[in-house]
Amino acid sequence: MARQSEGEAKQVATNRKAFHDYFLEDTYEAGIALTGTEIKSVRAARVNLRDGFVILRNREAWLVNVHISPYDFGNRENHEPRRERKLLLHRQELRKLQSKVSERGWTIVPLRMYLKDGRAKVEIALVRGKRLYDKKDAIAERDADRELRRVIKEFDQE
Repeated sequence: MARQSEGEAKQVATNRKAFHDYFLEDTYEAGIALTGTEIKSVRAARVNLRDGFVILRNREAWLVNVHISPYDFGNRENHEPRRERKLLLHRQELRKLQSKVSERGWTIVPLRMYLKDGRAKVEIALVRGKRLYDKKDAIAERDADRELRRVIKEFDQE
């Protein structure tokens, strides 16, 4: 099996629903504290970020409701699939996130999980929820942009 070059990240899971449901304000890279069987499942890309979110408790960040499937070849010491996992962030990042989340309407969600230099990392984002009309506007804008690109492509071929 070919090894990845230094610094290259292998994508494990993405939260595509977050891009649809939220306005992204700021993103952060966080390490994640995992057990032995969890990291083996992460390397096998058996992760679901869809319903996940981050809570801040006692000056620590915790990843909640993210499903990491039990390792197939694990033993009775296998991990709980939806347990809370500690995120590793710098103190000033935690302070900044805490001040924003204390305001009404802000939350933190995981966007993607990847392996970087053999370590599991989570990209988290400070987000604000979209309303239904915001989602419809985004879909209409995307469709109009797609139509415009199609027309330009046809014009260039002539």
